Amino acid sequence: MSEQKTNLLSKLTECIEIGKAELDSPYPPNLKGEKGASEYTAEALALGIPPLEILEKSLMVGMKNIGDKFSQGKAFIPNLLISSKAMKAAMVHLKPYFDSGAAKMKGTLVIGTVTGDLHDIGKNIVKMVMEGNGWKVIDLGTDTSEEKFIAAVKENPDCIVGLSALLTTTMLNMEKILNSVKEVNPKVKVFVGGAPLSEQFSNSIGADGYFHDPQSLVDYLENNN
Repeated sequence: MSEQKTNLLSKLTECIEIGKAELDSPYPPNLKGEKGASEYTAEALALGIPPLEILEKSLMVGMKNIGDKFSQGKAFIPNLLISSKAMKAAMVHLKPYFDSGAAKMKGTLVIGTVTGDLHDIGKNIVKMVMEGNGWKVIDLGTDTSEEKFIAAVKENPDCIVGLSALLTTTMLNMEKILNSVKEVNPKVKVFVGGAPLSEQFSNSIGADGYFHDPQSLVDYLENNN
């Protein structure tokens, strides 16, 4: 790898991790007026670096870095949000290549907050981290019925499913949705997450896994796909 290419990808990784989206971004203050993820991604493409390489060797590295810090309590939700904004700024340039089939995503995640639950912060964080790690995410939103999950699984038979809940009352709806999804497609893996959940609860309803933070899910999928 040429020094120019190495330096460019390194700068892009740093922009994702610290949340520097573009030239006009006011954050972080010490980099005001400097190029961000958008400009560096455009430069990388102009240099001839393949879109998938930019995603895997730069953008995903930056998202993993901030995801690991979040898991360790060294970064917080605002840090994830600004990193996600930088990621989106970069993906504006890469998305046409993935949409055209010129570059492939790792897989598809269908995610939603279950029936009766209107909370979406946790779900949105998982979505950001998964997209940042090369996954296509189909977000079904909040208060998602089993019918919506079933329809999405039928349209995306090779997907994995994520069920989110923040309330002890609504997390009980996960089992019914999980069973319905498995009836439609037994091969689909269903993962659960949310503040009141535990591995014991996950096991009790027959889920394929429980993760207390999004980076743990990413790491699991990296090692088990």
